[in-house]
Amino acid sequence: MNVVILAAGMGKRMQSALPKVLHPLAGKPLLQHVIDTARSLSLSKLCVIYGHGGAAVPEMLGKLAEATGTSIDTALQQPQLGTGHAVMQAVPQLDESVPTLVLYGDVPLTTAASLGRLVEAAGTDKLAILTVEQANPFGLGRIVRENGSIVRIVEEKDASEAERAIREINSGIMCIPTVHLKRWLAALSNNNAQGEYYLTDIVAQAVADGVPVGSAQPSAAWEV
Repeated sequence: MNVVILAAGMGKRMQSALPKVLHPLAGKPLLQHVIDTARSLSLSKLCVIYGHGGAAVPEMLGKLAEATGTSIDTALQQPQLGTGHAVMQAVPQLDESVPTLVLYGDVPLTTAASLGRLVEAAGTDKLAILTVEQANPFGLGRIVRENGSIVRIVEEKDASEAERAIREINSGIMCIPTVHLKRWLAALSNNNAQGEYYLTDIVAQAVADGVPVGSAQPSAAWEV
């Protein structure tokens, strides 16, 4: 399995020059918690997408790789043009014969058990999304279903009033058949309210291509 960790964001709300993913939690950078969880899975390739913070993130990853004996590839996202654009930077390093799990460097609490359920739901030929229901989902991408099946994800800024009433949200964490992922990424458009390339737009592409879209839920909502 390929694992791609998105870690290019600035983290403006941190009000710190330190990249968001390097802020410490329980004695380790946020990003290291995510990598440690990823290492507990059956991964064959690990790629971290970095951006803000210059050399600080690759420097930390180099030290971690040396300490743990883990091979960690990196790819620079500059400028930052959305989650889909971030995953595009990893494409040359991905093995098409295995699925790709997309994680986030600032989401350190997701457990290996929850990710394991997601990977199992995806299998080798399905797209699977880690979703959760929230009482107040303001600002988050909504999972749009028809007859119980996921048909697309709509971002808050692009959602209709009815779609904003949906409580099931996208955590951003997905497991995707890599051969399809590469094709879907190449077809992404930034024709949306934020002018970004959304990774979430691949869901509608999967539905159009007849690729099954499934979901899994974390053990607890606070994991995402």
